[in-house]
Amino acid sequence: MKYSVVIVEDHVLLSQAIGGLVAGFAKFKVLYLCKNGQELLTKFKNPKNIPDIVLMDINMPIMNGIETTLYLKEHYPQVNVLALSVEEDDKTILKMLKAGAKGYLLKDTEKSILENALIEVQETGFYHTKDVTNLLLGSLNASHKSSVHLKEREIEFIKHACTEKTYKEIASEMCLSPKTIEGYRDVLFEKLNIRNRTGLVVYAIKNKIFIP
Repeated sequence: MKYSVVIVEDHVLLSQAIGGLVAGFAKFKVLYLCKNGQELLTKFKNPKNIPDIVLMDINMPIMNGIETTLYLKEHYPQVNVLALSVEEDDKTILKMLKAGAKGYLLKDTEKSILENALIEVQETGFYHTKDVTNLLLGSLNASHKSSVHLKEREIEFIKHACTEKTYKEIASEMCLSPKTIEGYRDVLFEKLNIRNRTGLVVYAIKNKIFIP
């Protein structure tokens, strides 16, 4: 008997691609695809449409992943939610987990990891990567003093930002799109409470991330 999965993702082609992957896993079958949380809850009115697992995106129109997960936690606690998103921001990850998600994966994860995560979520009740586990422990142990947790790629970006390279050149160096690099920049500005690249350089020097 296979576990049933529903994919909630507003990008149709990506949703179909994810559905194709999951359908190829030995222990799983895909019931249907949804574009947002509201569409999912409409489907849930028919008990036959309630799956074992919902593979949930976060940024979606009408009803996003966090709102939908909160609703499922309250009204359909038997349904396991596994987040699958491009969002790497610690605050977003914690919000999703606190909303009730049993695990959190990035969309660039490997096929085998996705399959293993689905199995773990269904059979043990949760799946956390090392980064997410550390994030949760940091959240539990944190006092009123906020400790900044920087990911490896963020540190790599900071080091590049301390040079004379343009953001476009940094994107090329890190094999990422300029839009993704802008995302790293904006997240770090908020996380470190700074306003510009100069502030980022000062932070890097003070914290010995970059030695001029």
